[in-house]
Amino acid sequence: MLLKKSARDISGNNMCDYASNEDVALMLKFQQGDDSAFERLLERYHKQIINFIYRYIGDKTEAEDLAQNVFLNVYRSAKTYIPKSKFSTWIYVIARNMALNELRRRKNRRESSLEEAVSGENGDLPRQIANNSKPSASGALEKQDLINAVKRAIDSLPDNQKTAVILQRYDDFSYEEIAEVIGCSVSAVKSLLNRAKIALKEKLSFYIQEQNETFR
Repeated sequence: MLLKKSARDISGNNMCDYASNEDVALMLKFQQGDDSAFERLLERYHKQIINFIYRYIGDKTEAEDLAQNVFLNVYRSAKTYIPKSKFSTWIYVIARNMALNELRRRKNRRESSLEEAVSGENGDLPRQIANNSKPSASGALEKQDLINAVKRAIDSLPDNQKTAVILQRYDDFSYEEIAEVIGCSVSAVKSLLNRAKIALKEKLSFYIQEQNETFR
């Protein structure tokens, strides 16, 4: 039986710890040729993965395309799949890696475009321009403005902090699950979230201050 054969990996880690997980069981069934098991996983995680990637990269169409690639990766990994973690954390690792790769591609494209744009008749202009502007007070209390501000603030966080915040805030992941997705310790996750909280409070201080002054 396949499950018994893969009960331990090369390092001796016990694979049975995750065999009772319903999603892992579905993936193992798919590994054995049950296509309906993959369909159930697709139905269960499709929207979650799209939303996670969308919150990470901010582009709905691209998020849908990347989500398709995530499940294509899952499909192709069936033959070599070994349950070393919960299925949910495993698939989120794949989704996060694809989102990060997309952001890196965008960054490279922006830098290439900027390299072309900053070169002029009078020589190269500074590649980084100081931004001394402050967000407009008009409409700062409107719900959509605040939502957009929170999104921009989360987007500006370092990758690991951003991942931890999204998984905790929107996907209700535990510290342990976040640690598995990022590949760090639980204590490191708590530190990431604490630093992110401080950074977000600072980045959103303008909106918080405006709201407090309005309701005085």
